[in-house]
Amino acid sequence: MTLEVIIVLVALVAMLTALIMDKMRPGMILFSVVVIFLCTGILSPKEILEGFSNKGMITVAMLFLVSEGIRQSGALTQVIKKLLPQSQTTVFKAQARMLPTIAFISAFLNNTPVVVIFAPIIKRWANYVKLPATYFLIPLSYVTILGGICTLIGTSTNLVVHSMIQEAGMKGFSMFELGKVGIFIAIAGIIYLFLFSSKLLPADRPETLSDEEEENNPSLHPVEAVIGARFPGINKRVNDFDFKRHYGAEVKELRRGGNTYKDLSEIRFREGDTLILLADDSFVKTWGESSVFIMLANGKDYEPAGKKKRWFALFLLLFMIIGATIGELPAVQKLLPEGIKLDMFFFVSITTVIMAWTKIFPPRKYTKYISWDILITIACAFAISKAMENSGVADLLAGYIIDLSRSHGPYILLAVLFIITNIFTELITNNAAAALSFPLALSLSQQLGVNPMPFFVVICMAASASFSTPIGYQTNLIVQGIGNYKFTDFVRIGLPLNIITFLISVFVIPQIWPF
Repeated sequence: MTLEVIIVLVALVAMLTALIMDKMRPGMILFSVVVIFLCTGILSPKEILEGFSNKGMITVAMLFLVSEGIRQSGALTQVIKKLLPQSQTTVFKAQARMLPTIAFISAFLNNTPVVVIFAPIIKRWANYVKLPATYFLIPLSYVTILGGICTLIGTSTNLVVHSMIQEAGMKGFSMFELGKVGIFIAIAGIIYLFLFSSKLLPADRPETLSDEEEENNPSLHPVEAVIGARFPGINKRVNDFDFKRHYGAEVKELRRGGNTYKDLSEIRFREGDTLILLADDSFVKTWGESSVFIMLANGKDYEPAGKKKRWFALFLLLFMIIGATIGELPAVQKLLPEGIKLDMFFFVSITTVIMAWTKIFPPRKYTKYISWDILITIACAFAISKAMENSGVADLLAGYIIDLSRSHGPYILLAVLFIITNIFTELITNNAAAALSFPLALSLSQQLGVNPMPFFVVICMAASASFSTPIGYQTNLIVQGIGNYKFTDFVRIGLPLNIITFLISVFVIPQIWPF
């Protein structure tokens, strides 16, 4: 074992520990590891910077803006309102109308804005029709994940793996290629949620906020606010942070992990906490587009944009999807001049610029809508993957796994790779999980002398299958707070869904992409 291998292994263990303990934002943790590799000569400056100029990473950045344009156009709000029954119904009937459509939408849009828009509307609707909102919020998050695995742009993880495949000198995924297995997982997952979500999820946990103060001051009303990464009070005690001076609202309760805290004297703010505030009507208008809060809900509908804006935003989305799909066809590629490639990067660039100039999203505020930490995480993930290859760590781990499973063939190795990636994604982040697993998958396939594509597809499925904990996926954190779920609620309903994804992935993927 060389010194470089030891350095990389120690750095990776330290990185995983820091990510699990939530010491810093994931992007800064990964960047710190990259700097260590730079100082030890494992990575060159050029290899580090390649991730920051990667086409896949920049595509993810622009997809944030496209998703924000769709959100601000009001198209998603109108869709969910038409889906929700306005009279008495059952949980099964309501889910049958909602879940497949939401999964379809999330195949083409970033999951977070879908959940941010739909969750408060669904919660308010459930109270209106007297159904437990807790039967719908975790399923909402899960179907956005299930829909996302069906297309190249459904989740940033797919684009990360796609870019890594291209960096390795191979052809990446087409727009709907992952749907060949993703659709089976999505259908099985939705059926599972239909049959078991109302049995495995708790009935509504009652709201505990007293109406007394609201009655004393009619201009104030409760607002639910989910804390984002840029909230300045993270890790500070609630009593030590003057929330009212900063935001003009008073914190009445804090919800975390299914527990509600009213005595806030010793409680510290954490990212993903849900705050119950007393605020006036200006609060949501002022902070609604701020990255300080992931989600704000005040029990009222947002003002919808005009019909022309909604339809134009949807037209641009279809233009992007259809254009990128047709542009991948060999017959079309033959007609193009050399140097022009009609791929997703090409069409998402055009769509983003048109949305900015037509003010579908406010162009002067465009930096607010991009999750920079995710982009830095992705860029650093490419560098860490390269370090694992340069140092020989990927080959070493792959050889060890092959020795353990030598008599069982590639199916067992596929299963082992799924489990490793899935454990990573439940404990850290999906993009970091995919980055750590990719060089391992590449080395496994090279040492076995088999087609690497089954291993790459398994990484995409496993890295997105974050169902058993609320910490692996941001949408799970959002619904945990607004639904007041406990950690065990995710384990109870999510673990079988992880198993379903595992079984379909291991047995179906090799049939579609043979070894």
